[in-house]
Amino acid sequence: MYHFVKRLIDLFIAAVTLIVSFPFMLIIVILLKITGEGEIFYFQKRIGYKNQYFDIWKFATMLKNSMNMGSGSITVRDDPRVTSVGKFLRKTKLNEFPQVINVLKGDLSIVGPRPLVDRTFNAYPDELRDLVYNVKPGITGLGSLVFRDEETLISNATEDPHVFYENTIAPYKGLLEMWYQKNASIWTDSKIIFATAWVILRPNSDIVRRWFKGVPERTF
Repeated sequence: MYHFVKRLIDLFIAAVTLIVSFPFMLIIVILLKITGEGEIFYFQKRIGYKNQYFDIWKFATMLKNSMNMGSGSITVRDDPRVTSVGKFLRKTKLNEFPQVINVLKGDLSIVGPRPLVDRTFNAYPDELRDLVYNVKPGITGLGSLVFRDEETLISNATEDPHVFYENTIAPYKGLLEMWYQKNASIWTDSKIIFATAWVILRPNSDIVRRWFKGVPERTF
């Protein structure tokens, strides 16, 4: 029953978001077309439900060949590969809006673990790789909330960004996703959706610690 209701909620939220945000998305399309390299959408292979690949939709925020430049699949603070319009889109999370199309197609849910590329997915401990996507990935989720400062963390790390991600971030992020699976419910999803909107307005809020009891504590 939970999965059926969750799918209905996904379809409703995605459809309403697409309709309401269409005028704003049109403005973004025009801005992207006349700035940077003129790219509008960015499609990338991500790992989804039951570890199956799908193409994720995003507004383009980085240079075309960014995966083969700089820090590759990891974005750092003030990353030179991010375009001027892209910086605003990433800060406000507007670059994620096209993913409502993935939700309508059934690739994504509104709430779930973020779908990753191979390299960051393979950073999960072996025992978690077969478990993380036993639920459908989402546009937002507990991991996204806890690691909304991920770019800053990686930028301030004293070791190579990929090493820091693999040794420090990935194991803890995996624990968060396991907590979500054990506590998944419409109520939990509703709190995550509200908390996502809240931290965009109040980035320093401790709403995650206050609202989600029993979540593994972050020590870094």
